[in-house]
Amino acid sequence: MELPNWIDHFPGNQMWSNATLVTKGMAPYGAVALGEIDQVTEQLRDRQDDPNAWWEEWSAMAARLERTADEAEAAGHRLTSGNYYLRAGMYYFTAERFITPGPEKRAMGEKAIALQTMGILRRYPNVERLEVPYEDTSLPALFMKAQGVSGPAPTVVLFDGLDNCKEMSILFCGVDFAARGWNTLSIDGPGQGESLRLRDIKSRPDYEVAGTAAYEYVASRPEVDASKVAVMGYSFGGYYAPRVAAFEKRYAACVAFGAMHWNLVEWVEKIKENTSTDPRRSSTSRFQMPFAFGARDIDHAVEMAADFSLDGIADKIECPVLVAHGINDRLVPLEDAERLFAAIGSPNKKLVVFTEETGGAEHVQVDNRQVGVDAIADWLSAYL
Repeated sequence: MELPNWIDHFPGNQMWSNATLVTKGMAPYGAVALGEIDQVTEQLRDRQDDPNAWWEEWSAMAARLERTADEAEAAGHRLTSGNYYLRAGMYYFTAERFITPGPEKRAMGEKAIALQTMGILRRYPNVERLEVPYEDTSLPALFMKAQGVSGPAPTVVLFDGLDNCKEMSILFCGVDFAARGWNTLSIDGPGQGESLRLRDIKSRPDYEVAGTAAYEYVASRPEVDASKVAVMGYSFGGYYAPRVAAFEKRYAACVAFGAMHWNLVEWVEKIKENTSTDPRRSSTSRFQMPFAFGARDIDHAVEMAADFSLDGIADKIECPVLVAHGINDRLVPLEDAERLFAAIGSPNKKLVVFTEETGGAEHVQVDNRQVGVDAIADWLSAYL
């Protein structure tokens, strides 16, 4: 019998193990607590055949913390309430992950985002919630100002992954970047976070439209040095950021914090196959790609995935590029990061591979994200 470990919390259940690992990865930033996660997962261990178990257990923990947060807020203890609101919001976001699209998912997502935001704004007074103009609407974002800087500062525009949100990335990247004297715009682009869940803004292959909107917004702010703006994306953002850099030449540098699949069609087909036979073999749900793409079903998502390709695009990138990838990435094989790196047209490019020895061997260094963020920040410091 395979025993659970820190990475594979539910042996044989990749879907739940991956989702649990993503939540654990937020522990260094005080956004979750390992003891609370342990309580939830122990309740879940014998409920893996129950379709409602995941959201019931995670939201029960979230509701308990939300009540404590409300009590602290009423007593005037805003920092304490902020800590509880943040953890409650993060657990609601985890609960929402496997709820099928519809009113229940939207309500859970709305609660998660509201509480995460309340927590972040109480804990970090240098964070501002804002709207980035985008076509005939806007994209929600968080802007964390640099610390100890007078005048315009370098800035990182940061796009999420498929199952993540700006409230997560402003913590695991923005806090470190602010300490280095950089601003961070953490944005829910099309098909991401709040933009997808509450505004029904679907993803698009020509992500440079969102990338240009984000650049023009930050460049208009007095705190930003418009000549020193980098674009960065993690997980599925490993497709978005290089695509943006290929067409929006005003970015000074690009980071793929985990490359995305070189052949996305094969990946979505694999999701279709796994979820048809044994959903536990898939790292993501059957509905997530159709949900993000605005596809009718998984077959339509397979068709749409063909347009999400960097083939013939990556060679157009001219700015410096960093590709950071884990050697034991369970979602995207290292070979895909190597293909992206080889295809990038810029002569100034670097591939960093994290191993079990260095730490950060898993997808987007979720097993030790600090080593990934440090390596990225050290590399970016030459260009920002």
